[in-house]
Amino acid sequence: LSQYEFPLVSGGSLLGVDITRIHLEEDTARSSHTAESDHSLVDFNRGGVPLMELVTEPVLHSATDAANFARELQLLLRTLGASYANMEKGEMRVEANISVSKNKGVLGTKVEIKNLNSFKSVEKAIEFEVARHIKVLEEEGELVQETRGWDESKEITFSQRIKEEAADYRYFPEPDLPRMKLSEVEEFSVVNLRETLPELPMEKRERFRAQYKVPDEVIEMYVSDMLLGDFFEEVVKELASSENLEKKTLLASNYISNNLRALKVKPEEHVAQTLTTENFVGMLEMVYGGEISSNGAVEILRLLVSGDGEATARELAQDKGLLQQNDEGVLLEMVENILDENSDAVAEFKAGKEQALQYLVGQGMKLSKGSANPAKLKELITNKLV
Repeated sequence: LSQYEFPLVSGGSLLGVDITRIHLEEDTARSSHTAESDHSLVDFNRGGVPLMELVTEPVLHSATDAANFARELQLLLRTLGASYANMEKGEMRVEANISVSKNKGVLGTKVEIKNLNSFKSVEKAIEFEVARHIKVLEEEGELVQETRGWDESKEITFSQRIKEEAADYRYFPEPDLPRMKLSEVEEFSVVNLRETLPELPMEKRERFRAQYKVPDEVIEMYVSDMLLGDFFEEVVKELASSENLEKKTLLASNYISNNLRALKVKPEEHVAQTLTTENFVGMLEMVYGGEISSNGAVEILRLLVSGDGEATARELAQDKGLLQQNDEGVLLEMVENILDENSDAVAEFKAGKEQALQYLVGQGMKLSKGSANPAKLKELITNKLV
């Protein structure tokens, strides 16, 4: 069953790609084909399971563009809450129609590749099929309009069935199903749809660029991983009343997009447990104030994520000895000892060797067992020697 002639959506575009229509279908069964076998299998468990099919205009010109469009569609479906659209679970599939022609602006023979189940497969299958078409055309051969499958292990396409014209689909009206006129249903009016839509990916990208000034690749991460993006915005809200908000926002984004993401933890699972926005901001304020080092911050973040939620970021820093020594009196005494015991490095620095300064700072960090603030230590040593 198909809404082929009366689709839910006609026209529009996504990621600059023109859409022909979006319609619902229901298959009688699912066919399975393999390259090694001369027969097909039919699974009737598929019967009664509806699907949404989106058809684009023939305006995509590369495998990369096709895969990017599919990624954007998946992201949109997830944002709308329509589906998780996990390709590996069969919740979304891509079927690519390939057409190659020697004449610009003229479509060649169409070949369809069915049921591609990953973005990587989409790219590889299209690239293989385009190369196959070009080879056939260059050798003056003839391409056949057909449906082909993709063999993941061999990375080749194989013929499944021949289709000559659209009539091979054997469309005919279903007399027992009345027409749906969504334009007459109030809930589907343009006004109601616009009011109930969440912030769409393209809108979110533009807002993040204008509001947060973070790099585009980080914005893309926040848009595609909504939990991570939401956590980032909650942290910014927590920071709203503090000074130097823009610098702290960028610092927060750095720790979220790199360190928190590397822990492979979804922030929302910890908001009510260990990684609250308050704890994260507490860790961030200590970094910004020079109380802990970047390495110390990463360790505290790990402890917050894996802990029981009872200790704050500051309590963890104190308990694990991660607070940096900033007391100038203590550090000056340390500097005196370093300079007395490293006269050769002092002489090298005075002779113009900048690396000697880093050596002296390193000796200070060693002496303090990592507790000294390296920036403050460097400043004090330089003031003594210059």
